[in-house]
Amino acid sequence: MASAGARAQAFGQTEINWDKLDKTKFYVVGAGLFTGISVALYPVSVVKTRLQVASDAEKNAFSVIRGILKTDGLPGLYRGFGTVITGAVPARIIFLTALETVKVAAFRMIEPFNLSEPSQAAIANGIAGMMASVSAQAVFVPIDVVSQKLMVQGYSGYATYNGGLDVVRKVVKSDGIRGLYRGFGLSVMTYSPTSAVWWASYGSSQRLFWRLLGYGTEHEVTPPSQWKIVCVQSAGGVVAGATASCITTPLDTIKTRLQVMGNEKRHGAVQVVKELVMDEGWKGLYRGLGPRFFSMSAWGTSMILAYEYLKRLCMTED
Repeated sequence: MASAGARAQAFGQTEINWDKLDKTKFYVVGAGLFTGISVALYPVSVVKTRLQVASDAEKNAFSVIRGILKTDGLPGLYRGFGTVITGAVPARIIFLTALETVKVAAFRMIEPFNLSEPSQAAIANGIAGMMASVSAQAVFVPIDVVSQKLMVQGYSGYATYNGGLDVVRKVVKSDGIRGLYRGFGLSVMTYSPTSAVWWASYGSSQRLFWRLLGYGTEHEVTPPSQWKIVCVQSAGGVVAGATASCITTPLDTIKTRLQVMGNEKRHGAVQVVKELVMDEGWKGLYRGLGPRFFSMSAWGTSMILAYEYLKRLCMTED
């Protein structure tokens, strides 16, 4: 059938399964690629975190940036970066391994239901994204706690530290190991749905874009060019980032506030919500939406292009 052939030509050149990858090369080269992207986009995460705990004087990203540059200079935009990079490598290995293996299994599981291709992609990618995020949280949450404390240290009454190890030492001393997992439940509730929504949106939107371009129909069977593949993947990354940021920002705001609290402010999630709503109304839950939207769209697009390029680079010969 022509439509099946078109789909095979379009997706066969953009979808590379886990069993076709050189795993060693995938992990080594991937660590370098994603570290480079992290260097470029990390300041956006700092600004987003500062906005979520900002005083009334700093209600937008530009005022936060001005404040950081005024007090700390350019290095202020990279507070906590060393900690993030140290923990990102094992967390990313766990995430990507779970993502690819679960995605293959999920596609096989839903195949008998004969759903449309965008629906299959949304479900399989969503399940894979959620399971990958849950798997990586054991490593990611302590890194997140430490890095976010470093991001806001000395700001508006928050404690100061002498690097990531000092944060770990003080947190463990005051709260034990569980202190490094403060907000773990909310992190799972935030990042797992975020990851599920992101990968589901990416998988389904990419296929919808291909259909709009004529692939998957009886009229277009010409294999897509590399430029067209990159454009479709970029568009999918933007759609995924926009969708995920809009849906999950309130949970991220609550989680961030819980994680940067000092010992003198031991509030639960419900109390944090009450304070935000009391001070600013429901819009307070969307503090940092702009930077988070930009971060997730920019990170998502950059990440997915690097990720798809990495898979092509590490594909084994048949």
